[in-house]
Amino acid sequence: MSQAQAPFTVRLVPVTPFQQNCSIIRTPSGKAAVVDPGGEPEKILQAAKDFDAEIEQIWITHGHLDHAGGAMAVKRATGAPIIGPHKEDTFWLDEIADHWAKYGHPGMGENCTPDQWLNDGDEVELEGVKFQVITAPGHTPGHVVLYNKDANIAFVGDVLFAGSIGRTDFPRGDHDTLINSITQKLWPLGDVQFVPGHGPVSTFNRERQSNPFVADNITGYQGATKETPNEIDQKLSKRWQ
Repeated sequence: MSQAQAPFTVRLVPVTPFQQNCSIIRTPSGKAAVVDPGGEPEKILQAAKDFDAEIEQIWITHGHLDHAGGAMAVKRATGAPIIGPHKEDTFWLDEIADHWAKYGHPGMGENCTPDQWLNDGDEVELEGVKFQVITAPGHTPGHVVLYNKDANIAFVGDVLFAGSIGRTDFPRGDHDTLINSITQKLWPLGDVQFVPGHGPVSTFNRERQSNPFVADNITGYQGATKETPNEIDQKLSKRWQ
């Protein structure tokens, strides 16, 4: 994404064996927020250095091991506070180290203690750039989405993917709640470009047309869509390297 299109630039850093999309959001002055540092903190810190980005905040969308497992290490290295998710994900954050061990990767991540919880309607701010906090439970009970209206972009964690949605078979996950979060809280924002927790970026309109779980012809959602999948692809190719 170029600075002409938004008041910040974004670099994606896939981390952990799950290839989770850690995002570094950098303002023109070099101040940065890291979204979901799930692990491999040295890789994240090096990417920030290469991006000439000074990490000032750490934003967490939800408490799963591959999204929050590296947050404490990044905090120790930078002094940046950990902000989010909603407190309903406390039980996930408290078990990160055990979960990594169960997946066969002891030491990959550590339990996370946020400095600030987030609630629906809150804002997080990076050097005057504001992101709206939208609670979006279903994948986890305390999941949040971070949305910047000016750049028309959302960081959605594991709520929604290009061609799929988040799992709901984990403790306190719920399929109907997740579908409601997507259709009632994300779709009304309009055709927003989004960064998922895994895989390629996409847009809400593209998923409303073709996602086999939440396309309009499946959910019955009737908000307006304006762009064809080909037009969406062309837009994405211009915004991202």
